[in-house]
Amino acid sequence: MFERFRAEPQEAGPGVAMLAAREAAANLPDLLVEAKRVAATVAAGWHGRRRAGTGETFWQFRPFDFGEPARRIDWRRSARDDTLLVREREWEAAHTVLLWVDRTASMRARSQLALASKEERGVVLLLALAELLGRGGERIGLIGGPPASARRDAADRIAQALVDTARDARSQPVFGSTRRHCDVVLIGDFLDPMPDWAETFATLASLGARAHLVQVLDPVEERFPFGGRNRFVDPESGIAFLVGKAEAWRTGYVEMLAAHKSALAQEAKRLGSTLTVHHTDRPAAPALLSLSGLLSGHLDRVA
Repeated sequence: MFERFRAEPQEAGPGVAMLAAREAAANLPDLLVEAKRVAATVAAGWHGRRRAGTGETFWQFRPFDFGEPARRIDWRRSARDDTLLVREREWEAAHTVLLWVDRTASMRARSQLALASKEERGVVLLLALAELLGRGGERIGLIGGPPASARRDAADRIAQALVDTARDARSQPVFGSTRRHCDVVLIGDFLDPMPDWAETFATLASLGARAHLVQVLDPVEERFPFGGRNRFVDPESGIAFLVGKAEAWRTGYVEMLAAHKSALAQEAKRLGSTLTVHHTDRPAAPALLSLSGLLSGHLDRVA
């Protein structure tokens, strides 16, 4: 079993939890702005799902291929260039993508090496992905929040839903009335024991959902750079203990984490899911680009 511990003081009391919730809500507008900036950066080099197909939106003119029906020729446009041209429309079969981000206590960890906490980075990735897919006309929804809809303001709606809902004490999503054969993006640290995720993965399999897992980790969680006397606290349970020589724990810790990550990768492979690992000491844009590319490939195959 892999347990999450951090060398920081233990949070205590409902007052601290309330202040943390208020702080998270206050930060969401800034995270939304950051998410839209990241989405705009990625959108400049990502063409989404634009391709020919049935729809109402004009996409491009292309030369007429002899052998295809003559009714496809745009005679007015062709007369201007003395070349037979076909007016193509953009493919517009919107698909449902459901998003979820872990907002439990372990996600609030942020070391001095990180650019943001795991929760902040997870929220930015979720909102940026909603912004990017919303521009492409996909149906975007939040598990436990607004139902999927093809609206360009999907990121704004989801951000408001995150403001209005309290942080969750559960590390796994509750799917409820999730539609079958949709795409589901789960963002978290995935550091709970794998058996705790069994129900979630079984539900995804029963729904025929195409899952995309994004594991967000703090660099300290990978490197365990502690030495000497340290007090470690499990942010979920509050259990704390003192270690006299933390460096003596490093090898066992790193091996346990590697085994846990390997088990998660194997489970993702068994489900036919994609797995992206992102560290909070790195910019969000590359992770978003990788994730959007993986997701776009799945959507195109479905179409």
